[in-house]
Amino acid sequence: MTLPAHLGSTARRVANVLRSRGPRTRAELIGLTGLSRPTVSAALADLTSAGLLTEEAAQTGPAGGRPATVFRLARGAGLAVGVDIGRRHVRVAVADLGHHVLVDYPAVLDLDADDYPESALDAAARQVDAALDAVGADRSEVVGVGLGIFAPLTRTGRIGSPALLPAWADLLPEEELAGRLHLPVRVDNDANLGALGEYVWGAGQQSADLVYVKVATGIGAGIVLDGRLYRGFSGTAGELGHITLDARGPVCRCGNRGCVELSAGGRALLRHARITHPHLDSLVELVDLATLGDPGCRRLLADAGRQLGFALGGLLNLINPERIVVGGELGAATELLLDPMRGGLADTAMAAAAAAAEVVPAQLGARASALGGVALALGVDRAAPL
Repeated sequence: MTLPAHLGSTARRVANVLRSRGPRTRAELIGLTGLSRPTVSAALADLTSAGLLTEEAAQTGPAGGRPATVFRLARGAGLAVGVDIGRRHVRVAVADLGHHVLVDYPAVLDLDADDYPESALDAAARQVDAALDAVGADRSEVVGVGLGIFAPLTRTGRIGSPALLPAWADLLPEEELAGRLHLPVRVDNDANLGALGEYVWGAGQQSADLVYVKVATGIGAGIVLDGRLYRGFSGTAGELGHITLDARGPVCRCGNRGCVELSAGGRALLRHARITHPHLDSLVELVDLATLGDPGCRRLLADAGRQLGFALGGLLNLINPERIVVGGELGAATELLLDPMRGGLADTAMAAAAAAAEVVPAQLGARASALGGVALALGVDRAAPL
């Protein structure tokens, strides 16, 4: 965020809280900044005079009183961009610094991003320009870009398990996209960004401790603890798909045996489904068949849900989250997947932890990781706990 030079440090401090935490009341800003009421009021007046702030009534106010005023950064403060690169898609979302999502722009890739990373990154840069053009903006208004990659990433921005994505192993995706856009870029894996997206705009709102599970071709999890994204020491926390369920099972592409992905991941499910549906093309089609009552597809989803529940049970015992949000292409199967998952959780988690965790479908669908990229660019992951 580029603020006018005449603005003081307190105005900048308040603006940074509004950027990462979104619209807030005066009382909330006092609590989050640690500043006095007169100091916060003066900072808000300075931001308003600079054209960087808008005011609106809160949706709910004190019982019997007037609704509180909520302060939000205006469009003039800048824009944040989220980019989600998947195996066959790139998706770009643009929001202002007041957390208003302005556009969500998906596109299909001509080549698999697994094997052609340079082509995928080129397409992402073009898609960013197209999305900005759609809202009448250009790169000069962008304060940051958040990039999601479909693989674990270390804290240095490298692929955490090169065997999973060998064509990307020698690349630094953050630097690659920054070089194409000439903008500051931050990178994280798609499940972490899905967790941030659902935390800010979706099914994770009002929940400070949550696990977002992305069930698609691969399986990953993003973990939010006390309102902060948890990445682990090296940055690869949340690799739910590579938890071993059977130490003597088949070898996974990650090099370990009996991983969750081998029984509940999209690749495995499609392989089994094609025994009776040889022309099945995608997970979306598999879910559609199951929804329409196909017994084989329904059983595949039920078994996958139960296996995921087994894996998540250990996670519940360790971190005791309030909510589990299930998204990704298979997340669209809702109760076909979630009821068996709840059963698996009940079998493997402590009763108190399983009873406390609400298992819910994601609300953002395919938009979750791109919107999580916006949240990353906004600095939501760096904000102090509420």
